[in-house]
Amino acid sequence: MPSIKDIPAEIFLDNLLLMLPVPDILRLGCTNRFFYLLTNDEPFWHQRLQQDFNFPSSDTARTTGWKFIYKRLTNPKVYLWGHASCGRLGKIPLPMQHLSDGVPSPHHMQLPGVKVVSLVGSGWAFHALDTKGNMYVWGTLDGLRPVSIRDGFSQASTITYVPMRLGLPKPIRSVSCGRLHAAAFDATGNIWNLTSWGRPFRLVSTLLDRSSPHSTPIQVECGWWSVAVLTASRDVIIWWPTRGEMLQRIRAKNRELDKYNPQSKAKPVSDLNHHNRGVISYIPCYTWELAMDPVRLPGIPVNSLPDLVHTGLSHDARQEETVLTKIAVTENSLIGLTNKGHVLRYTRLFNENSYLLGLWEYLPYFSDLAKVRDCGPFADGSADHIDPPQMMHINHISAHFRTFCAYSTGARDRSVVLINKPENTDTPVVPEPNTVKPVIHPNLQFQYVISVVLGDLHYAALTSTGKLFTWGEYNRGALGLGDPTTIEPGQPGGFATEEERQDVIREGFATLEPPDVKVPTEVKFENGRETFCFAATAGGWHTGTLVIDMDPDAEEGVVTVEEGATH
Repeated sequence: MPSIKDIPAEIFLDNLLLMLPVPDILRLGCTNRFFYLLTNDEPFWHQRLQQDFNFPSSDTARTTGWKFIYKRLTNPKVYLWGHASCGRLGKIPLPMQHLSDGVPSPHHMQLPGVKVVSLVGSGWAFHALDTKGNMYVWGTLDGLRPVSIRDGFSQASTITYVPMRLGLPKPIRSVSCGRLHAAAFDATGNIWNLTSWGRPFRLVSTLLDRSSPHSTPIQVECGWWSVAVLTASRDVIIWWPTRGEMLQRIRAKNRELDKYNPQSKAKPVSDLNHHNRGVISYIPCYTWELAMDPVRLPGIPVNSLPDLVHTGLSHDARQEETVLTKIAVTENSLIGLTNKGHVLRYTRLFNENSYLLGLWEYLPYFSDLAKVRDCGPFADGSADHIDPPQMMHINHISAHFRTFCAYSTGARDRSVVLINKPENTDTPVVPEPNTVKPVIHPNLQFQYVISVVLGDLHYAALTSTGKLFTWGEYNRGALGLGDPTTIEPGQPGGFATEEERQDVIREGFATLEPPDVKVPTEVKFENGRETFCFAATAGGWHTGTLVIDMDPDAEEGVVTVEEGATH
């Protein structure tokens, strides 16, 4: 006689379990070994996170630990540090005066009643998503121009020192940020371009109308100046909201709205109970449409890509069609990743005309294990030699400004992190693809790194075990390694000598900052308390993380968000 166990596992995972309350799922897992294994399926809990908590699917390369995160996502905490100008760190109190305008250690910022599941930094701001798809912002989109108060958030330079909710029409599923702009991907598949927080616009084009796989976005990524989309057909579409013709049309629309539609100036509005302390105000967005065709890049050169033999992929997987699976965008280039582990670069993406001069280029030193084994500490005879992996399948990429990163996840002996950092970031030189070689930090290899985020000149790597490592320039505390005046000289995050440390204590950071941190170093949270970092972001000169407290019953002092106006 058939029993419940005769139902295929796929029916449970893809249908039945998704409809059951979580307590019932946990009880089902206690009945026998079959249901114990079924109810501990990692992809299932990842799907429940997306379904129940609006958890983003593309922010991380994590493959395990989803049930662990689900159980503890009732009270995620936001931690911020780095440069404090333009309100990007909210109302976090600054430390002692000799630290100038930087916050060098993680500080907890509370958003009352909000469960943040995604945090993304831009040039001078943070953008956060909650479990309901609401989007919150603080700081400013444009820290280069004079602050405008009169025109509210229709101006990109308007600052908010407290998080405010954007009045977007639909729940947001993911957000990506460039230097002066952001792009929000909503639940209906629309992409909202944010060149100001008060006037988001949707690009209207047959290339983005979702009428076919060729015009259906599945990933949206901002570059320094641009917005790029990977479609369901694995094509790439790109446009430039902060440059060229599109920028001119945006400015013309803003002039029109300023003259004929003054209510579109997006002054912040408080909730009905705005007199209560801790209530978050919101920005009433005036949304509009811009009819203009973006650019579709040529297809990748499939026939010229090599067969990568040391990826560990099965024979059937290697026989599948080679397609793009992820994209990332730098200042003027786009990085693409295929399902086979090829890392590609499309250059000359300065504006809507220059792309015709660019082309897809294969980057062998970020794709082929045989090439990677000759680089850095993997090479025979290197001073800090470590044994290279036996298999390597690059399956994740990230990019910002002029730096990009390619990394592989899965088994520990295949966890490899490869970083491309130009020697001179002041000059946007594009080297030949066969000369582009990675920086390989020994202590990031074989560490289950699942996310690498990049600021302008500082960087962070997150592991599947909840540890965060940072390195690069100090930049007003963007590394989060602590007050350098209290760190032993010569240690990461500290000054080179005791004399320098004492000089800063006496005179402040007038001209002297700690030296660059060359070796990725772990960030400590909450004075040594046990915490688990599950997401990280970096922008400009600041860093942010989402953290689960492993001791949820412990009391702590927090910095609360108070209702406030712009300054």
